[in-house]
Amino acid sequence: MLGRVGPGVLELTEVHRFPNRPVRTGSTLRWDILALYRGVLDGLRAAGVAAGGRLAGVGIDSWAVDYGLLDSAGELLGNPVHYRDERTRGVAEKVAAVMPPDELYAATGLQYLPFNTLYQLLADRDGPQLAAARSLLMIPDLIAYWLTGRAGTELTNASTTQLIDPRTRDWSFAVAERLGIDLSLFPPLRRPGDPAGTLRPDVLAETGLTGPVPVIAVGSHDTASAVVGVPAEGEGFAYIATGTWSLAGLELAAPILGEESRRANFTNELGVDGTVRYLRNIMGLWLLQECLRSWEAEGRPQDLAALLDRAASVRPRRSVVDAADPAFLAPGDMPRRIAEACVRTGQPAPRTEAETTRCVLDSLALAHAKAVEDAQRLSGRTVSTVHIVGGGAHNPLLCRLTADATGLPVVAGPAEAAAFGNVLVQARAAGAVTGGLAELRALLRTAHELRRYEPGAGRPGSVAGEYR
Repeated sequence: MLGRVGPGVLELTEVHRFPNRPVRTGSTLRWDILALYRGVLDGLRAAGVAAGGRLAGVGIDSWAVDYGLLDSAGELLGNPVHYRDERTRGVAEKVAAVMPPDELYAATGLQYLPFNTLYQLLADRDGPQLAAARSLLMIPDLIAYWLTGRAGTELTNASTTQLIDPRTRDWSFAVAERLGIDLSLFPPLRRPGDPAGTLRPDVLAETGLTGPVPVIAVGSHDTASAVVGVPAEGEGFAYIATGTWSLAGLELAAPILGEESRRANFTNELGVDGTVRYLRNIMGLWLLQECLRSWEAEGRPQDLAALLDRAASVRPRRSVVDAADPAFLAPGDMPRRIAEACVRTGQPAPRTEAETTRCVLDSLALAHAKAVEDAQRLSGRTVSTVHIVGGGAHNPLLCRLTADATGLPVVAGPAEAAAFGNVLVQARAAGAVTGGLAELRALLRTAHELRRYEPGAGRPGSVAGEYR
């Protein structure tokens, strides 16, 4: 994405898009990281062509928790393992025997997810790659390292490792020592807006860019950048960053680390400008994406717009599933898993693609509403508006169902909130714009058309009783 930013100006142009296809080698699911880096280089070349060969900066964000291991020469030891790989099965129970979940949460504030970096590192502890590793780079930091030759660990993404203390915004040395994690593997922390180096001469030559081109640390966890890109006013808003995952919560000034918060499975991830992203991870549109893949593999490809139209005609909440069910985490035959979950809970199994889609979207809307309701209760904050950003902003049925389930107006857009947040942090670091998050969001509101959904025929208020 190429951004143009200045006083009263905020434009975003897609110049290149490339696939991200994980690869299974034996029993291990891995990222094809070199193909992704190739896509980054091609994207920089396309951005340079569109911008006349000169870029004011480059910022990198991606998904969280996964990492690459480098040897003493700075060479990658192997393709990073995918967080949906099953090697972490049973690791959380071993961690709990050493450090009970309530103590771990009080120290790091992170929601339990079986693929958190902490559990991945412990799963890898006896492997040859970790034994040979001299440094560890999270995925966006690895890309930045290849572009610049300078290693660092960006803070918002580091906070997803379950090794950061959200109160000090630094490593939790006590947790690392207790669990035998070597923090010296991680390069020094960087904050969003910090310089992260300049493009190497070989990168400039390959992309045709004119140097120097600074690389700027942004909220490198894509959700951190997406929250910057929420076009909200004031504090009375909840955000739902929707894509493969739905991340639903609030922007707070301080973490909430109590036992009730832990039991509610909320996380305290760090955000830009000293904020805390207090949120719950929900399975998200991954459920529908996997359904679409299954139907296509069976020779029944679906036109998404037509499918959503048919799903809108299905009886509301005919069947709903728990979007946090671990059965939905791995790739595979998602329509079958959803049908089995419905039968298990005494509900009619979806019989058609439209019924399956409606089940998925009703279930996500209820999960969104429950997260917003719980976040208000645990934080004491009152929410007046829900902002949906990311890919789900393009799904009108999901937005309408979320408005109905929450009983609150939903403002949809921008779909590319992470890219907007990324370029805004870069632009501020470069001096092209000034101000805090409120000023950055005001610029976003004037530059992007938003769509508003009012609650209608759904059942607003408490949704706890809807879960089977």
